[in-house]
Amino acid sequence: MSREDRMNIEERRKYLRRMQKRYNQAGRKERGQLLDEMQVVTELNRNYLIELMGGDLKRKQRRKQRGRVYGAEMDDVLRVVDESLDYICAERLTPNLVWLSNHLAAHDELEVTDEVLEKLSRISVSTVGRILKRIRQDRPRLPRKGPRRGNQVTRDVPMKRIPWNE
Repeated sequence: MSREDRMNIEERRKYLRRMQKRYNQAGRKERGQLLDEMQVVTELNRNYLIELMGGDLKRKQRRKQRGRVYGAEMDDVLRVVDESLDYICAERLTPNLVWLSNHLAAHDELEVTDEVLEKLSRISVSTVGRILKRIRQDRPRLPRKGPRRGNQVTRDVPMKRIPWNE
């Protein structure tokens, strides 16, 4: 099923509200058939559908909204560390964050607080990747050239690799 054909949450809840009336009035066999149909239409797990049919289908709001854990000071530190390591990937950058930020702070290239160091020690690779993606989008990039044509003279000379044991 393509992404456009999938139901969003509101459409799914609307469909389930209509089916809940039929489900509550149906017998055991009909309930099984209705569950099969709902499972195909909504792509939800059967046990989850049974739980939904027995309860209230209204969506509950979050009790507490999550805020940003890593603020602007982390962006600044990651920008300097990323530039120092020549823009390497997040997987290679993350294990070296604390060490390199201490090293850069010792050479007065960066100001780091204890709070930032503690956050750097527990930040995940995927979070670093998301932050770097956001940081790097503003940096101008040089245009890339297309593939280079090989020298026409050497192209006509037959060449191959020599085996290692000759």
